[in-house]
Amino acid sequence: MTSRKDAIREYKERPPNRGIFAIRHVATGRAWVGASLNLDATRNRSLFALRLGQHQDRPLQAEWHRHGEAAFQYDVLEKLEDDVLPMAICDLLKEKTREWAARLGAPTLLPYLRRPIRPRPDVHDAAL
Repeated sequence: MTSRKDAIREYKERPPNRGIFAIRHVATGRAWVGASLNLDATRNRSLFALRLGQHQDRPLQAEWHRHGEAAFQYDVLEKLEDDVLPMAICDLLKEKTREWAARLGAPTLLPYLRRPIRPRPDVHDAAL
């Protein structure tokens, strides 16, 4: 059995889940494409905002109100490899978002990378 402290450490050390996602209207197939540095957190944030009627993308929010939560699904379209250089992540996510939006004929969601990407500090750096 792992201790709470070990569980927290393992959670913090897990690799980031970066990639491209889509929020799809199941019946029509219409999709909205976005990118994220943390796909799990983005799923939670997007669904929370849509439920509250506060999502930044107004056309998506309008469709959500019109058809309800059951008509939509969150799909991970592509995950980035863990070995991508930190300096290349933003550009790669932008490129992949454009590719998926073109492939699906979908609009892209509003800004997804608002702050610069910084490499995660190593565990050994924390002791300094």
